[in-house]
Amino acid sequence: MKIKNKKDVFVWSLYDFANSTYATIIVAFVFAVFFKNVVSEEKPEGDFYWSLGINISMIISAVLNPVCGAIADLSSNKKKFLFFFTLLCAIPTSLMYFTGTGTIFFALLLFILSNIGFQTGMTFYDAFIPEIGTPEEYNKISGIGYAVGYIGSLISVFLVFPLKDNPNLLFLITGFLIILFSLPIFLGLKEKKHNVINEKINYIKYGINKVKNSLKNIGKTPDLKNFLISFFFYIDSVNTIIFFAGIFASTTLGFSITQLAIFFILVQITALIGSLLFSKLGDKLGLLKALNINLFFWVIIILSIFFFVDKDSYVNIAGTEIHLFYIIGSFAGLFLGSTQSLSRALMSKLLPLESKAEFFGFYALMDKTSTLIGPLLFGSVSALSGGDQKLAVLTVGMLFIFGFFFLNKIKTVR
Repeated sequence: MKIKNKKDVFVWSLYDFANSTYATIIVAFVFAVFFKNVVSEEKPEGDFYWSLGINISMIISAVLNPVCGAIADLSSNKKKFLFFFTLLCAIPTSLMYFTGTGTIFFALLLFILSNIGFQTGMTFYDAFIPEIGTPEEYNKISGIGYAVGYIGSLISVFLVFPLKDNPNLLFLITGFLIILFSLPIFLGLKEKKHNVINEKINYIKYGINKVKNSLKNIGKTPDLKNFLISFFFYIDSVNTIIFFAGIFASTTLGFSITQLAIFFILVQITALIGSLLFSKLGDKLGLLKALNINLFFWVIIILSIFFFVDKDSYVNIAGTEIHLFYIIGSFAGLFLGSTQSLSRALMSKLLPLESKAEFFGFYALMDKTSTLIGPLLFGSVSALSGGDQKLAVLTVGMLFIFGFFFLNKIKTVR
């Protein structure tokens, strides 16, 4: 199936490129390490401050997402809200150039603000999908967005090598790239106007009341309710795997920085392939079946890590010793982007068109709140088991089974 509105889809997808640059450099890779090793001078409390920054930003984003979504639907001003949160992400990111040894609270404040902008802006970005394509195209459009995002992640990783000795400059460049690649969506994508209320109204009060009403409506829509519950569980596992893959590899497997970089590049490449592959499979098999396949293989991946991966688990391929975690991680990458992409496409099909931004707020709410639970579960199991991170991986991975159960209670979308 070919996409009719290719120009708008391309313009829209470049925002995924911008966002992925932030996610890679700031959240997943460079700034996190910089904060621990340089800003907090490798002190033990550095881990606490970093986790505090993540929790504060995710809680605020979780609260803002559904309210902002409702307001955006009412005023048909998704682009204005998206622009505000994009700047909230890009400007503090650029200001990280001025962080350094001892600037803990300044660096933490910049991270909290930028992550709120990053996380909340995605609500408005996702809500454009029903405007740039038909329901039959949602899956492919979502897959294209994630694929472009992983290209952005790959380019970001390669930027790290020439700037590894000057991370502050890398933060400044990252802020610039966020703005640069978000410009097309603001300049080239027209937002559809519908049911705009011209009279003066308290948007905040309306948004809160709308959210309360939406909670009731979600309860009355079994498929939407079951999907959001399912999404809460399985995306919890996916997010925790993203946050702790590097920590697991360095702590349990003893990977060096170079090995971690190679691992990250491999995962990004296979994630790009997976986004495109499952975009086609979603059209052929149906979104629900394609997502079920994803969850099945996630369980296989978790079990493989638990039973077969350790420091010495190398395999010989064509005369070269390769760590098994490279192979399993590359395989997992196929389902990393596709799970997120298929979820976004399925959500687009389930939600009422007139309240798309509002309900995408709840979609994001499930994502953000689950992120608070998964890492805590991983850390608690690891601590209580004397540092057994493999057991922690297994425990978090079991949440996929709960997600699978509720996903298969959906009846109207296949």
